[in-house]
Amino acid sequence: MIDLHTHTLLSDGELLPSELVRRAQVKGYKAIALTDHVDSSNIDFVLPRIVKVSEVLNKDWEIFVIPGVEVTHAPLKEIPVLVKYARKNGAKIVVVHGETVSEPVIPGTNRCAIEAGCDILAHPGNITDDDMALAARRGVLLEITTRSSHSPANGHVIALAKRFGAKMVLDNDSHSPDDLITAEGARVFLTKLGLNSDEINQIFRNSEEVVNRLKAVS
Repeated sequence: MIDLHTHTLLSDGELLPSELVRRAQVKGYKAIALTDHVDSSNIDFVLPRIVKVSEVLNKDWEIFVIPGVEVTHAPLKEIPVLVKYARKNGAKIVVVHGETVSEPVIPGTNRCAIEAGCDILAHPGNITDDDMALAARRGVLLEITTRSSHSPANGHVIALAKRFGAKMVLDNDSHSPDDLITAEGARVFLTKLGLNSDEINQIFRNSEEVVNRLKAVS
């Protein structure tokens, strides 16, 4: 199992980064990205700490820890600035909080995130045909989420991603240890969304490709 979108108490999660990673390791995770919520108010505080703890844990633990951020509810003009800043300062995964159906995310966030070149557009439930087509062309990964508040739109995201050939990943968007599901649980979750075995395997491979690419340059 690989999770490329998680939160710790550095934003609104419940656990220290080390405990979240340890709990994921015990559940059999091969890799996990620490992607706490950031905007212009806190990225200078959060990102260096995520980078530091990722370096520490990668020295001794048999789980690959990826430092990252999730740009969240930022003004549209700030999204490309924050994406660029995060990459320059050690983020290996940049997630942008997409236009979920459950929060008042600024309209146009999905498009700005894709144009800014984020790695993953998280729970983009209100995504349009045009934005999905752009994500497919730009190679931005579209997130299918197990998080209950965002998951009602998974079917819409899957349908458009399949239509336009955009790549998908499955993430927990975990805020507590109970949010971490196993690989078996992930397979069951995706099956219930109507995906077949080949499609599920491809989603897993998409996450593995991200991890393998980052390992190669680390």
